[in-house]
Amino acid sequence: MPSLPRIKRTRPRSTVGEAAARAEPRLAELQAGGLTWIHLDAPTVDEANMLADRFGWHPLDIEDVLSKRQRPKIDEYADDGYLFAVLHFPVYDKAIQRLNAGELDLFLGPDYLVTLPAVELLPVTRLFRRCEEDEELRDRLFSKGSGRLLYEVLDDLFDYCFPILDKIAHKLDSIEDAMFEERAEDVVRDISNVKQEIISYRKIIKPERSTLRLLERRVERFLPEELELYFDDIVDSAERIWDLLDNYKEVVDGLEDTNESVISHRQNDVLRILTVFSVVLLPLTLITGIFGMNVHFPGFGTAAAFWAVVGFMAATGIGLVAFFRFKRWL
Repeated sequence: MPSLPRIKRTRPRSTVGEAAARAEPRLAELQAGGLTWIHLDAPTVDEANMLADRFGWHPLDIEDVLSKRQRPKIDEYADDGYLFAVLHFPVYDKAIQRLNAGELDLFLGPDYLVTLPAVELLPVTRLFRRCEEDEELRDRLFSKGSGRLLYEVLDDLFDYCFPILDKIAHKLDSIEDAMFEERAEDVVRDISNVKQEIISYRKIIKPERSTLRLLERRVERFLPEELELYFDDIVDSAERIWDLLDNYKEVVDGLEDTNESVISHRQNDVLRILTVFSVVLLPLTLITGIFGMNVHFPGFGTAAAFWAVVGFMAATGIGLVAFFRFKRWL
């Protein structure tokens, strides 16, 4: 079988200045009390391999760091003395206007913590900057070991999750208030958007729960004995988030059912009004059909007969409307 010709791709020539700019390290590193914290958003292959050579990480962990889709997990390397974890946190993607999973890859050793988020996670970035600017805070956090520093990072991340839940709760309250006031089509769209956010959030948190329980047991050797209960607070935060998401799921399902009932009720009202008009017009049409035939009847061709027919039709219409009001059909 003849081989296909290869497509020739021209590579743009890079200047010396551009090469130097790319060669500059993007690693942000802090040291205090014998502990090192390295933070880097979306590491490249060269940067990940450089860190692996420095700390002696397993090549499979580097593959997981560079992978686009990685499930939450914990890998412990007792012989090498470090812990590798992959966690997911909700991040609002402006491109698709949806909640998406922001991956955080981290390496925990006895004297270092390396955080490698796939996308920028604001709580981690802000905590790193605070430690960089505030020497007293840096000394206080770093002096308690790598495990306590990891707790501070995760605690800020989970604290950042609750305002997102508050926004979802506010949207649900707004939908409930607007359900009987605005157009049904707008409410249906709002319910669909909130439901999608809840589903996305649940997909992020559900696999996280078991991973955090495993992390709580594996991280104990990096914590002093008096700090072992701290990670239980992280697990409790994840469980509270899951419980709130369960409640929101029930609420949005109830709002969806209620909105469908409101739409059905409005449609029934429209059909009822149309039916009443049809029933009122039916005998009037019958009267006009009878007296509109080209036959002679008493008073045919006189103005008195015309007004008599009009009066009879008006009386019939008023009588039918009064009957419907008496039956409370109107």
